[in-house]
Amino acid sequence: MTQPFELPSFYVPHPARLNPHLDEARAHSTVWAREMGMLEGSGIWEQADLDAHDYGLLCAYTHPDCSAEALSLVTDWYVWVFFFDDHFLDMYKRTNDRAAGKAHLDRLPLFMPADPDAELPEPENPVEAGLADLWRRTVPAMGADWRKRFAESTRNLLDESLWELANIDAGRIANPVEYIEMRRKVGGAPWSAQLVEYAANAEVPQEVSGSRPLRVLMDAFADGVHLRNDIFSYQREVEDEGELSNGILVLETFLECSTQQAAEAVNDLLTSRLQQFENTVFTELPVLFAESGLDAAGRARVLAYVKGLQDWQAGGHEWHMRSSRYMNGGGTAAGPESEVAPGAGGGLPGLPGTGAGGGNWWDAYAIGGIGTSALDVLRGGATGAPVADGSHGRSGGPAPAVRRARAHSYLPYRPTGPSQLPELALPFELRMSPHLDGARERLAEWAGRMGLLGEQPGLPGPGLWDAESLADYDLPLCAAGIHPEATAEQLDVSSAWLAWGTWADDYYPAVFGRTRDLPGAKLANQRLALFMPLDETPVPEPANALERGLADLWERTAGPMGAEARGRLRASVESMIASWVWELANHIQNRVPDPVDYLEMRRATFGSDLTAALSRIGHGEDVPPEVYRHGAMRSLENSAMDYAALVNDLFSYRKEIEYEGELHNAVLVVQNFFDCDHPAAVRIVGDLMRSRLDQFQHVVRSELPVMSEDFGLDAAAGAVLDRYVRELEDWLAGILNWHEGCRRYREEDLRRHFGEERVLAARGAQAAPAPAAAVGAVPLGPTGLGTSSLRPQPAGAAPVR
Repeated sequence: MTQPFELPSFYVPHPARLNPHLDEARAHSTVWAREMGMLEGSGIWEQADLDAHDYGLLCAYTHPDCSAEALSLVTDWYVWVFFFDDHFLDMYKRTNDRAAGKAHLDRLPLFMPADPDAELPEPENPVEAGLADLWRRTVPAMGADWRKRFAESTRNLLDESLWELANIDAGRIANPVEYIEMRRKVGGAPWSAQLVEYAANAEVPQEVSGSRPLRVLMDAFADGVHLRNDIFSYQREVEDEGELSNGILVLETFLECSTQQAAEAVNDLLTSRLQQFENTVFTELPVLFAESGLDAAGRARVLAYVKGLQDWQAGGHEWHMRSSRYMNGGGTAAGPESEVAPGAGGGLPGLPGTGAGGGNWWDAYAIGGIGTSALDVLRGGATGAPVADGSHGRSGGPAPAVRRARAHSYLPYRPTGPSQLPELALPFELRMSPHLDGARERLAEWAGRMGLLGEQPGLPGPGLWDAESLADYDLPLCAAGIHPEATAEQLDVSSAWLAWGTWADDYYPAVFGRTRDLPGAKLANQRLALFMPLDETPVPEPANALERGLADLWERTAGPMGAEARGRLRASVESMIASWVWELANHIQNRVPDPVDYLEMRRATFGSDLTAALSRIGHGEDVPPEVYRHGAMRSLENSAMDYAALVNDLFSYRKEIEYEGELHNAVLVVQNFFDCDHPAAVRIVGDLMRSRLDQFQHVVRSELPVMSEDFGLDAAAGAVLDRYVRELEDWLAGILNWHEGCRRYREEDLRRHFGEERVLAARGAQAAPAPAAAVGAVPLGPTGLGTSSLRPQPAGAAPVR
């Protein structure tokens, strides 16, 4: 069969190595699969299938240093998970039998009890038999935290197969953001990452397992595994199986480009995610170790886990090049196994199972359609020539070193001029609170009383806001749109939260960014937590307007709440203020964020979680908490959050890029990733917004009814969900109306609020020498004699807002 595209050149920074116990694992997995009923007679596999797929080779490459016993057990897990995938494909995907598929999946958690000694039901098929045996053999060696996380990852991997089945039934191809999120669950790489903990004897300590650095490491690892697999498995999945969950197909559809061009784009994103992994290891892990007080043994386990993930990426790539399961020139493109040294020193290729073009992927695009109106991208071209990096295939995009350098070499305060915004029509009615005028008057009094207006300690000049700017920003206009049915008192609270959050978002870069004071920002966050007690603990005396405003809002909002709702509200505020520290850390590195990391963090920097928490205050207990954790609800909320945040990025582009020297704006992130001009990036962002809005409506129309049926929700709970959907629609309509109606982003407003002297002073910081590196700081490149020219140089000071 003719290949649909030519393989790109992959970024493979670590060498693949082969475990010396390969033959033992192969022999063991064959015996085990037959004992579980997966081979002859299963109707899914014969011995020849198992031999051809060679999961022993996969595990020997991805776990090069583990013992023979551990390698055999891990290989059995992979045999099981691939058998599950092929079994589900044959039994339920090909027949589009969702009811039977759900019944099959509902039984599987019974074979993963939290108590290893619990009695299991009698298996009814090879999938259940294999899971029961593997769980019994694995969990005694691991702690309770790992067992909980691994069981959750396995359930996600199994349950989200229904999402794929629903998309196949509807003939629907996901948008890029939705696809990345769902692929992590159904693709299984988080599951693989947790098996790395077992195989490498590197169980991640519970005190850091839920932290941002560990979450990003696992997500970046997962995205790398899945995107690589999408490239190799496109031919089998899309052309043979009719699969719709493949990253190349997703970008083909979104960008309306050729298969070759989409493959190159997926490979560029794969490179970016691997470099995000590296950045997290070198800039975030040392800080996490210091701040968590993790002991030497715990740090060693985390670093062994990192090494295990790196081994997996390298070995997974090598296996893809050899396995007959994938498009790789017949499985021999990489040469014989003997070329890889067994055990020398030191993905899950994705589940589900897992038009030819040529030239650079940005060279030619069709005109029209979602994503492709942006394709002035072709004018940007590649900024670096392809390089031979020891990997297999060809390159049509910039070399990984060029991409990394571009992310760190951005020069802030660039003149932008006005933006031509895309059409932003929403299909939701704008409803406005009748209490708007009164809320405006009362917010002005509250802001003055809290000290938000005028001079601020630690900030030279007249301060951030005055009465005129508060009136121009008109946060009650936003509150009146997003909470149209609020009482006058509720609207006052909503207006004050919006004002405090917006003021604080201006405060952090002005006070801490100006001096690159990362410790100061973290100390401020620690102090803010004291003003959000979950019980009746007295709060300290506020030291400034930031603390005073939060203390007042917490008392007015959290006081009447129950314990669970109060905890959710506090978590949402902490997520928002922590994300501002993440922004500051990027400024210190002068790093334009990776696009996936940016979009996921943008929900927090925009305060979306806080708004969602406030929206649920009146929902009562009619809806079980697990409903809000369901994939359909998260998809609903995330698509709405992304649309709203991207609205803000479009309107605030000139304010942030030209006047504030900002790095965190979707338009800039797209410009950096595609190396395209501003109008092209604006159109790509606009197309992404439309696709996220389409997803929101798809979830409401198609996924929520199925979810409600699965949970057996009664009429009262259904009414609560309907009201919540309407609240999110109000939220979107109110946010768009506020951006169009406030006086914060237009050119005349920017000149009035910033003033020429302040703008010139900020831009003059570009010429200032970079501050000396902090003691203990991790270098952002090679060090030593003769290497200074290889390191990205700081482009200027962090922004002044």
